[in-house]
Amino acid sequence: MATPDDDPILTTRDAAQLLGVAVSTVQLWMESGALPAWKTPGGHRRVRLSAVLALRQQRGTPEADGQEASYKQQVAAHYPVPEEESQRLAALAESRLLDTPPEEVFDRLARLAAQITDCPIALVSLVSSQRQWFKARVGVDISETPREWSFCSHALAEGKPFVVGDASNDPRFAANPLVVGEPHVRFYAGVPLEDGAGRLLGTLCVLDREPRRLRERELRALRELAAIASDEIKRRRLARN
Repeated sequence: MATPDDDPILTTRDAAQLLGVAVSTVQLWMESGALPAWKTPGGHRRVRLSAVLALRQQRGTPEADGQEASYKQQVAAHYPVPEEESQRLAALAESRLLDTPPEEVFDRLARLAAQITDCPIALVSLVSSQRQWFKARVGVDISETPREWSFCSHALAEGKPFVVGDASNDPRFAANPLVVGEPHVRFYAGVPLEDGAGRLLGTLCVLDREPRRLRERELRALRELAAIASDEIKRRRLARN
């Protein structure tokens, strides 16, 4: 029988690193019971190393590999990964924005986007290989989601403003956890953010819990705010060179 010394207690982030997924994905597995865990008196989830290793082994079986491959094919059909994805990810790393503290310049742009479009949620989102992380956020408490949940990945694949009028009636998003669960997204509009070389790092986006559409002036304003965010990213890149 394992002892506490050879079966240590891990945090949610530790488990995510071992499993190679986003923290939010591990939290969902814990809540569903797929990864046995418990809460400390302070409300933090903890899990034993043995449970993480068991799940990792389970996900590594041939059947699991086949399911994962099938799912990746479905995702690719929704938003094909461009050939320059590796260069894009390198540019994201070079931007040094991922997992950094909030900054007023980006927070202000998110607030303005929400105000101009009258949307309850606005985000400055950066899309990595496995997750989308929010540099700035209005109207939500979470700081990231798995990439497969990401509306913004579709915007990057399009390379231009991407709008979803009613996600619940769109086959690409109807089963998305962000649509069927909190924050119950129905409307999305995102504009890609560029670095100095034109590589797309993420989006400035707005979301609503009701189906809707943007007026032309609102979409134009969202483009302008995204351009300001892109200019800030470019300015920082130039300052380091």
